[in-house]
Amino acid sequence: MIDTRAFLIIGNKAVTSPFKLNNLPGAGRVDILCRCISSALFISHNIRRDVEVYLLLLGEPDPPKALKICGAKLRYMSPDERNIAGLLRKSLSVKVDKDWKETSPGIYISRKGLDELLKEFEDFSIYYLREDGRDIREIEFYGKCLFILGDHMGVKKEMEEKILGDVKEIIGIPTLSLQAEHCITIVNYELDRKIILSK
Repeated sequence: MIDTRAFLIIGNKAVTSPFKLNNLPGAGRVDILCRCISSALFISHNIRRDVEVYLLLLGEPDPPKALKICGAKLRYMSPDERNIAGLLRKSLSVKVDKDWKETSPGIYISRKGLDELLKEFEDFSIYYLREDGRDIREIEFYGKCLFILGDHMGVKKEMEEKILGDVKEIIGIPTLSLQAEHCITIVNYELDRKIILSK
């Protein structure tokens, strides 16, 4: 049985300072990250309380920064991009260090890179989403699971090498090339399906 599921999305150009809400694509494709958060956390009239979302922001002017959104503690967030972006923008206005700092209920920020983030998942089974990965329906998931994926640019080779040292499996969704938020929706669906069918 799956206890907790977490998603780590790498924002290769996502800005690391407060951005304009009327130009989310121009902020290093923050719009993609907002859609990933919405896909990971929101269901009809509710929030997935057993899901956490991590964003690794690598864009200018002050990388890296990491954001954590905890479904169990989240308040004041709705599924639309502008609302989510407003909460992320608020977080980026806070001075950060290596420790998580709560910027609103359920949302935290810190100055962590990929290495520091991966250390937080030592008791998780880590899965890397890549187009050539093993079919997600062939895999049994148990306990705490982390799913790592990139934004529209994917994951750079040097970061991928770090990830591959910790992953349990490279998994894929055998279909056409999909957008990151769609992959998250399908992962949630497949995990929900496995839980329901196991009962």
